[in-house]
Amino acid sequence: MRKVVVAVGLPGVGKSTVLSIASERLRERGYAVRVVNFGDFMLSYLLQRGIVRSRDEIRKLPLATQRELQELTARAIREEFEGVPEGRFVGIVDTHAVIRTPAGLWPGLPLNVLRELRPDLIVVIEASPEEILSRQLRDSSRVRSDYSSKQLLEELLTTYRYYAIVSSVISGAALVVVVNRENRAAQAAEELVRAIEEL
Repeated sequence: MRKVVVAVGLPGVGKSTVLSIASERLRERGYAVRVVNFGDFMLSYLLQRGIVRSRDEIRKLPLATQRELQELTARAIREEFEGVPEGRFVGIVDTHAVIRTPAGLWPGLPLNVLRELRPDLIVVIEASPEEILSRQLRDSSRVRSDYSSKQLLEELLTTYRYYAIVSSVISGAALVVVVNRENRAAQAAEELVRAIEEL
């Protein structure tokens, strides 16, 4: 059994924490798990060419460049997952459903990326705008000044759901929304594990 899960969530929802706990729980249940951050693949490529200096600059690139990089990245991730020996394997792609650019919103999972990844499950990890803002303040490793308004976060949470629903319809993947409440990441992770095991 080889399953591909795409996990999306706004910066500050605690996506990395939930995925880390869920991965450990899956391993305890006998699964081989590989978590790949979509942005890391892109960032490595761009850093080598001097195009950006940080992950947060990626979404400011021209859309044509982003399109090309997204597809190449998705293909590389899928090839990596397919290289894992047969067995109970879960490949998790940590990414964004929506990328804010100067030209407007760009889908993090356009058709060409979905065709490459072929996900079985799309999971939207959410938190309240207040929790997101609080987590952002505690995370000094990222520059997120363009995500620091409660009203904007409310709008983007809704937008993320819409984009994830469309991605689910296009790809045929199941869709689940997991709410990561403050100090309850383990509970959110268990919900994600249950959804994966039901595939």
